[in-house]
Amino acid sequence: MEVVEMRMLRWTCGKTMSDMIPNSVFRENLNVRSIIDKLREERLRWFGHVKRRPLTAPVRRVEVLTVDGVRRRGRPTRRWEDRIKLDMKELLLTEDMTSDRNSWRARIILDE
Repeated sequence: MEVVEMRMLRWTCGKTMSDMIPNSVFRENLNVRSIIDKLREERLRWFGHVKRRPLTAPVRRVEVLTVDGVRRRGRPTRRWEDRIKLDMKELLLTEDMTSDRNSWRARIILDE
């Protein structure tokens, strides 16, 4: 994802990899944050939205849904809730914080 992002930023500036310009220069010139940070922010924003919904909402009922059957061999695929747990651990967040929308949004937005 980051590779494609940097390729687009270079293209926007009219430069190529052969110009040997560091990525940080492009981010600074264009005032752009990392796409990884933006994806994390959007994931956590949606998580807060879901947690504020009543338990009877369809999006909340899916959380407790279990699928019968056997998983395929090999490494398990990364689930949305696993990624959310990692994001929350990185930013030192808890599920209780989602109840206050303004403070939740302030905590998940990463300004560099």
